Amino acid sequence: MGLFTQLVTLPLAPVRGAVWVIERVVEAAENEYYDPGPVERELAALERQLLSGEIDEETFDRREDELLDRLDEIRARTRGNTG
Repeated sequence: MGLFTQLVTLPLAPVRGAVWVIERVVEAAENEYYDPGPVERELAALERQLLSGEIDEETFDRREDELLDRLDEIRARTRGNTG
């Protein structure tokens, strides 16, 4: 970028800064959303609830299916980013 371009686009600097911050926030949110750790911990907790009798088999199966679908989504995204 030349000096003239920098001077002409100087009024847009706050907008570029705000866009950069928004991009970082979105990136952090996506990283948190696609982290398999919490889903795996929830699966383990779900199994403990079933074994302790806090939930019945039907509730366990339904919730387990939801969590496994979520893990599949996370793994598919991970494969898409690395492959």
